[in-house]
Amino acid sequence: MSASAIVMMIVAMLVVWGGLALAILNLRGHPDQPEPGPDDVPHQL
Repeated sequence: MSASAIVMMIVAMLVVWGGLALAILNLRGHPDQPEPGPDDVPHQL
């Protein structure tokens, strides 16, 4: 492989793995709220 191909491969790997790491950190800091189930919803009269 040429040097430019190796550099582009490293850049692509950093973008993919960096995005994954940022997504994990974001979810750990701000977890999604669970959706209410059918038993959690108040019944209307």
